[in-house]
Amino acid sequence: MNLRGRNKVDPSFNMSSMTDIVFLLLIFFMLTSTLVTVSAIDVLLPKAGGKTENNKSVAVTITSKSQFYIDKTRINSSRLESELLKSVGTDKKKTIVIRGDKDVPYKNVMKVIDIANKNKLKMILAVKGK
Repeated sequence: MNLRGRNKVDPSFNMSSMTDIVFLLLIFFMLTSTLVTVSAIDVLLPKAGGKTENNKSVAVTITSKSQFYIDKTRINSSRLESELLKSVGTDKKKTIVIRGDKDVPYKNVMKVIDIANKNKLKMILAVKGK
């Protein structure tokens, strides 16, 4: 006497379609993350070879009219050091990204470099790729 039914349910689960979806999402987020910029202030950067990436950074932007911005916030040049130290806080691992327009006087870029050197902060000069 055979008590088993004709319809057998297979309890295994096929993961191939799930992995396809995960890989598509991974590719999508990798491509969209490269389009994110550090700052929304539009300046023309000088060209140079090389590329750097750093997630823990504070952007200091100097426009062609010698206006200073720290992460999209306009700062008076006399208060630049105190506001920069406030932005960095106690985390000395943060890097200052100096984004100077290509027509900015050299003394304005050196002002930010001197502040970073005096306070022993790491800094990067942002340039546009060739």
